Amino acid sequence: MVRFRLGLLLSLILLILTGCWSSKEIEDLGLVVGTSLDVETDSSSREALEEQEARNSNKELITITNQFVNSETTGSGAKEGKKQQKAYKNVSETGDAILPTLRNMMLKNDKRAFAEHSKVIVLGEDFASAFNLTQTMDFFLRELEMRPSALLLIAKNHASNILESNEPTKIPAFQLVEMMKGHKRTTKILPPMTFAKLQGKLNSRASFLLQSVTSENGEIRFAGAAVIKGSTKKLRGFLTGKELEGITWITGKGKGGLVTSFYEGTDQPIIYEILSMKSKITPHVDGDNISFNVKIESEGRIAEHWVLSEKTFDNKFLKKAERATEKEVERLVKNVLEKIQKEYQTDVSGFGTRLRIEYPKVWKKLKKDWDQTFSEIPIQCEVKITIKDYGTSGE
Repeated sequence: MVRFRLGLLLSLILLILTGCWSSKEIEDLGLVVGTSLDVETDSSSREALEEQEARNSNKELITITNQFVNSETTGSGAKEGKKQQKAYKNVSETGDAILPTLRNMMLKNDKRAFAEHSKVIVLGEDFASAFNLTQTMDFFLRELEMRPSALLLIAKNHASNILESNEPTKIPAFQLVEMMKGHKRTTKILPPMTFAKLQGKLNSRASFLLQSVTSENGEIRFAGAAVIKGSTKKLRGFLTGKELEGITWITGKGKGGLVTSFYEGTDQPIIYEILSMKSKITPHVDGDNISFNVKIESEGRIAEHWVLSEKTFDNKFLKKAERATEKEVERLVKNVLEKIQKEYQTDVSGFGTRLRIEYPKVWKKLKKDWDQTFSEIPIQCEVKITIKDYGTSGE
């Protein structure tokens, strides 16, 4: 009887163990690890698309490039006498909408595109300027295969260039992800903008920043930030690396980095390494007059200095070094405020958020045209730097 019951139980278990019913053989898949989107400017591509689709399209055409990694492109090494194979394969297709263009890639690729391992999407400068991100990112945000941890970047010039490398063993999509981890050690890299964060940004009217990237001779480099205007969800312009540093100080979200200043009355550099930073943005409302005060505080260490005439451990030297660093941070903040207020007229540093929290009734009146209002508001900045460490070298 016991054996009968045991046999019956095992039979029932076999019925509910359906095995790997949803499995996909990896050899049959083209693993997509990165995607770029550019505006297509070649007129012959439009003619070819119209002939293929048997219809006219007045829309801007989009060229999508998928970066594949599969069993044929693992870059496992070059055989004797043969050139080393690249560790990736880029496949491009042109169309006037995202999903149909991706499906048309099947006409030139023998493997099904599988995007569950996709790491990054790069938008070209012209693409981000021409199209509303809410529209163009709709497919990627809906697609079940896309992970919410995937990153979004903006390329200067063509995004497809970012997915190319002059080193055959490197996969550019993976390289971008690893580079992004450097934001904890420099104020010139933004915290990652994942798809999970992006959806909230796109659902608001707030302007925001995306990390910008460039490529020269197959070498990828982060280069400041792209300004996305909240009302249009389009690229407004770019901030340089130095201007991005200013934004990081205003927001107080930096995890680390360096500030280079010059000792009083000399051209000798002092390198201040950030150990911590914090910032408080305080709005002031007096009738129709609005102003902001930004109070920035940071603790750090002297990582390097070239001043031979002073003793590193001397309090007088440390105070002068603190003041020199404060002036440099003030200069960074002033320069970027000039850019985002006067030139771009776009609040990407959280001033509107603070006003909304502390003066909700005032914000309700101003939020529709906030970027324009922001461009005319006076902002004062106070910086307090404290050097708490100067290393092991000194007299």
